[in-house]
Amino acid sequence: MFLETQESSGPAPAGKLADPAWAWARYEPEPERPWDLRLAGHLFRRAAFGADWGTLQQALSDGPQRAVEKLLSPDADVDAFNRTYEAYEVAAAGSNSADGLRAWWLRRMIETPHPLLEKMTLFWHSHFATSNAKVGSGRLMQRQVQLLREHALGRFQPLLEAVSRDPAMLVWVGADANHKALPNENYARSLMARFSLGLGNFSEDDIREAARAFTGWFVLRNELRFIPREHDSGPKKVLGREGNFDGDDVVRIVLEHPATPQFLVRKLYRWLISETHPPDDALVAPLAEAFAQEYDTGKLVETMLRSNLFFSPAAYRQRVKCPVEFALGIIRGLEATVPTARLGSDLAMLGQNLYHPPTVKGWEGGRYWINATTMVGRSNLAVALLSGSEPYGDKLDPLAVAGRYGHATPESAAQFLLDLFLQGDLEAGARDALLKTVAGSEGDASQRLRRFAHGVVTLPEFQLA
Repeated sequence: MFLETQESSGPAPAGKLADPAWAWARYEPEPERPWDLRLAGHLFRRAAFGADWGTLQQALSDGPQRAVEKLLSPDADVDAFNRTYEAYEVAAAGSNSADGLRAWWLRRMIETPHPLLEKMTLFWHSHFATSNAKVGSGRLMQRQVQLLREHALGRFQPLLEAVSRDPAMLVWVGADANHKALPNENYARSLMARFSLGLGNFSEDDIREAARAFTGWFVLRNELRFIPREHDSGPKKVLGREGNFDGDDVVRIVLEHPATPQFLVRKLYRWLISETHPPDDALVAPLAEAFAQEYDTGKLVETMLRSNLFFSPAAYRQRVKCPVEFALGIIRGLEATVPTARLGSDLAMLGQNLYHPPTVKGWEGGRYWINATTMVGRSNLAVALLSGSEPYGDKLDPLAVAGRYGHATPESAAQFLLDLFLQGDLEAGARDALLKTVAGSEGDASQRLRRFAHGVVTLPEFQLA
């Protein structure tokens, strides 16, 4: 099967995987579970968009906990970087199209000194799925994604409060007019079903009453306006609580419900740990209990990334890379930038059109990314990136990158590329067959390595994060 458990560099202790105390304790290397290139690669596939060779080697030297620390709090001036890119994005947001924004976001992902922040912004972009296909305003979409970035590793309550007042969101769900005489239920339903509680944890009465709490809010000329006379100030009953509630009260009430932290922990578990084996209630419980205290997303992400479970076979290569992860894993690995306007279009053809999630559910992920058509598309994108000609030019040069790290011959460079992209996760027979294609080839060494790199990044193993 395409998605099958991959062995990491050592087995987890027998019976420990189901033990929450062991699972969420910090991973510390030991002879049976050493910190090695494979686990370093795993960390940067999940918490970033892959890594170049120098980054992987530094992580090996740092050890797992220091490597995680650097991902959570980089040494670079992240604020200055983000201010620069925000200025670029504001300038690109002047039209109804989001294509320019898409290109700048991809450029930001490639060059960011804080890839975990962008990885979590991408997570929230799917969680709070909003498409410019309906919003029709680059400026509103830019503001929303910037909002997600500002809170991506912060507390969830202010993020949810801000999203509840976000014009792009309200236009997208059809809640841009909420009259007292005819409460609009669209946002209240999205809030409970998709953003917090999850299906089965609220009633239609809860939706109707919550909608009354949000009355008075309108999006007029792309700006949010509150009209006091249109707000229903009467008593309301939401999730068993009674009072003269407004929208912020409803947000507080859904966050106090025990279903919300469980729903969010499970969703982050799927993003960071595994989408093939959903966690049982016992495994979720300690994280949900801790998360409910302050809804600190950064602390939850940190717990997951530092954990024994994260560095175990139960998590290793247990996610299919989304198209963005697939492409950026090649680009960041080969230490280059590419024309991102074209890249955004190519990724849209593979099913991931940034600023245009397909439905209110966002991107399904998992096996939805993989079919006969998208696998051909991934191969074609890899050819385009690695060919050394248009449309991406010669920005990605595998032979030059290998030479930078002391691999001067095509044969040595080929082994380097296997280590860079797969960290040894290739059956010996397949590895030897691939290496022979370089050793037995004639002609230009650069082109031979480009073809070899294409062969590596189209293997099933490279499609797994």
